[in-house]
Amino acid sequence: MIKHSHNNPAAILDERSTHIFRTIVDSYLETGIPVGSRNISRDLPIKLSPASVRNVMSDLEDLGLIVAPHTSAGRMPTDLGLRMFVDGLLEVGQLPSQEEEQIRRQIGKDIGNQPVEDVLERASDMLSGLSSCAGVVLADKQISTIRQIEFVQLEPGRALVVMVGEDGTVENRIMDVPPGLTRSDLEKATNYLNATIAGKNLRQAIAVIEDEIEQRNRELNSLSNTLIEKGIALWSGDLDGQKSLIVRGRANLLGKDSLEETESLEKIQRLFADMESKNDLIQLLGNTEKAEGMRIFIGSENQLFSLSGSSMIIAPFQDQSSKVVGVLGIIGPTRLNYAKIIPMVDYTAKLMGKLLP
Repeated sequence: MIKHSHNNPAAILDERSTHIFRTIVDSYLETGIPVGSRNISRDLPIKLSPASVRNVMSDLEDLGLIVAPHTSAGRMPTDLGLRMFVDGLLEVGQLPSQEEEQIRRQIGKDIGNQPVEDVLERASDMLSGLSSCAGVVLADKQISTIRQIEFVQLEPGRALVVMVGEDGTVENRIMDVPPGLTRSDLEKATNYLNATIAGKNLRQAIAVIEDEIEQRNRELNSLSNTLIEKGIALWSGDLDGQKSLIVRGRANLLGKDSLEETESLEKIQRLFADMESKNDLIQLLGNTEKAEGMRIFIGSENQLFSLSGSSMIIAPFQDQSSKVVGVLGIIGPTRLNYAKIIPMVDYTAKLMGKLLP
């Protein structure tokens, strides 16, 4: 039954075992309940007796790919089995054109006249609605188009930075400033920034200022130079804690057939508590920002989901300058329609990259 392969985990199974394993997984993803050997033998594309199926199921169980929950005679995939299925057996096609159109229409409406945060919230709502799971988006918290910026001295070595967007959004940050900085230096930096970046979005502003500083470095005294660089860096996503986390559709996680037991509901509530604290999820999603392409976390593979039995499918998205500015995706039970949701998340991430400034 066992073949040896270091590349494709599904290659450890022979054809008969693969058929049986796929049937178990497909049945579980569709119904959420364990499946027995008699039903499997009836659904197989090849003819096998229930006794032969039971022998293969025993081998699959020894490999840790399936398990019999409690006293059930049926089997269901383990987290390891689901991982092997997703990596080696899952056939992911194109997203249907009508769903692509629905996503474009829902996310892209009036995008030029709205704060980026509203667009991100729509993306999270849309992912939740289409997947019947919780939609999640993590992105740099930022104002889309800047109207003005101001530095206010609080005490020696500390200043308040106020940034106002064209849409009326106001963001405040407290920052450390170089020792010996005067009010005159603060005014100078404020006037310089407002003359330089008004009407631009944040990434455009950063590019302009970097270019200006390089060209006019001798004209700016070193204190103002440092202040401007630090003030803008506060909005560039480089600092911890300046992330905007948006989660929609949490109730969807409580409505799955396989999660109706009290124990499962308590686990999901623990996951919600972890999500409220943000830190673990932001760290997980932040690590994904640094990686290329889509990431799939299944159940116990990640500490955040080990108690709740949840999976997360997420992908990074970029701005127009090809810089990763956030991640989006869904959180749901391990019993997900992976073939449908993976291309949905992938398409949405690519669309966001085209829509964001």
